[in-house]
Amino acid sequence: MLTVMKPGIEEYAQSKTEKHADVLEQLQRETYEQMDMPQMLTGPIEGQILKMMVKVTGAKTVVEVGTFTGYASLSMAEGLPEAGRLITLDLDPVCLAVARKYFAKSEHGKKIEVMEGPALKSIEKIDGPIDMAFIDADKTNYKNYYEAILAKMNSGGVILVDNVLWSGGVLDPKTDDAKAICDFNDHIANDSRVDKVLLTVRDGLFFIRKR
Repeated sequence: MLTVMKPGIEEYAQSKTEKHADVLEQLQRETYEQMDMPQMLTGPIEGQILKMMVKVTGAKTVVEVGTFTGYASLSMAEGLPEAGRLITLDLDPVCLAVARKYFAKSEHGKKIEVMEGPALKSIEKIDGPIDMAFIDADKTNYKNYYEAILAKMNSGGVILVDNVLWSGGVLDPKTDDAKAICDFNDHIANDSRVDKVLLTVRDGLFFIRKR
């Protein structure tokens, strides 16, 4: 089997990708210096994919499940029109404190609304239609988040779901998270309501479009 990702390829791809804004550079640096699990940061390549997807779809209302320190939030907000809105959902006050600091620093922060608390309850409060969503939160609830959001989307709505390869753990799932991801991936693969492709970007990105 052909091995595509040789050492240095990720760095090469990033060097040819549009550079992220200075505020995102600062956010990335603080996340790696201060947070316990900085690898949860979306990062420059996936951040640009999210931003571009917002632009390509023409999304005006975006929902993000799982804010962490706000890198993906700001990336997607950059792609929104001035009247667009991004609603980001999280319940970790430490992460949200960092995210809010950088939302305030960015010219695009005014497009972002933070809903603090359990995500499923927050999704219930959001008026549709949702044009695009990014799910990157607790893995055991992936299917629940997906179903709650899909119900509020019109045809053509896009959902992007992160970590769906779980560092290769999907090939031999042993942990609860790996098993939940496998169950979710099977659910999407068999869902006739959507078009889908699982992309091998970073830790796996499911690209799903409602029919």
